[in-house]
Amino acid sequence: MTDAIRDGSDRLPPLFYDEVVRRALEEDLGTGDVTTDILVPPERQGRARVYAKEYLVVAGIEVASCVFTCLSPAVFFPWRACDGDRVEAGGTIMEMCGPLRALLHAERVALNFLQHLSGVATMTRRFVEAVSGTRARIVDTRKTLPGLRRLEKYAVRVGGGSNHRGSLSEGVLVKENHIAACGGIRPALEALRRRIPHLVRIEVEARSIPEVGEALEAGADAILLDNMAVSEIAEAVALIGGRVPVEVSGGVHLANVREIAETGVDFISVGRVTHSAPAVDISMCVEDGSS
Repeated sequence: MTDAIRDGSDRLPPLFYDEVVRRALEEDLGTGDVTTDILVPPERQGRARVYAKEYLVVAGIEVASCVFTCLSPAVFFPWRACDGDRVEAGGTIMEMCGPLRALLHAERVALNFLQHLSGVATMTRRFVEAVSGTRARIVDTRKTLPGLRRLEKYAVRVGGGSNHRGSLSEGVLVKENHIAACGGIRPALEALRRRIPHLVRIEVEARSIPEVGEALEAGADAILLDNMAVSEIAEAVALIGGRVPVEVSGGVHLANVREIAETGVDFISVGRVTHSAPAVDISMCVEDGSS
C-alpha cells in the first residue's frame, strides 16, 4: 500500500464515481429485481460478507460501498478492508448490514467494480514487484475501458504503479503519426516549441536508434522507446547517457519486464495492467437474512 492510499490523501472523490455507479445500477436493475422483490419482504434485514476466492490486492472499496448506499442509506459496514490491502483466498474484504433487498440488488454491480479494480491493482503489484530494486517505475497508459479511466488509473496507484497522462490535454507526446504528419521529428518539435509554454515537457516516441539520435538533436525532453528489443533498449539508454528520461512501451510483460528494467530505463509503460488485467475472483454470501 502506498503512503497516499494509507493516509487517505489519494482517496477517490465521490464525484469521480457516483455517476458511474448510478449508471451501472440502472443497467443492472432495469425496471426492478423481479426475483428478490418477490422472495424478500421489504422490511427484512440481513448481513452479508464479501470475500476473496484467490489472492488479490484490494481496490475499489469506496466504489463498492457507494453501490450499496445508493440503494439504501441504511446499509452500514461493520468492517471493510482498505484499498491496497493484500487478501488471501477466503479472506474477508467487506461486511454489510442493512435492508436485505438492497444488499441483494447491489451484489452484482458492487462485485463487478471490486473484481475489475482489484484485478488492475493485483496485476500492477506483480509488475511493480518484478522491477523492485531497479530505477524503473511502472506506469499505465490510456488503454482503458471507456468511462472507467479515472477508476482504473486509481487502481494502478493502489497497486503501486504510477499514472501516465490521464487525457491528451495533460502532456505532449509526439508519436509516430504526428511525426509522419509533420515530416519528421525536428519539424514537429519546432512547431510545438512555438506554441506551448516553455515549462511543458515534450516527449518523443522513437522506434529505432537513428530516431533516438534525431530526437536528442532536436531537443526532446524525454524519449519513449517504442517496441524495441531489449538489446536495442540497452543501446538507446547508452546513447542517451542520462541526458533525458527514458520510457519504454510496447511488448512488455511479466516475463521480460525485469530484463527491460535492468537496462537503466526510467519508466516502463504497461497497457496490459488496465486493458488485460483479469478480474479477480470475489463472492458475496448472505450470512443472516432471517431477521
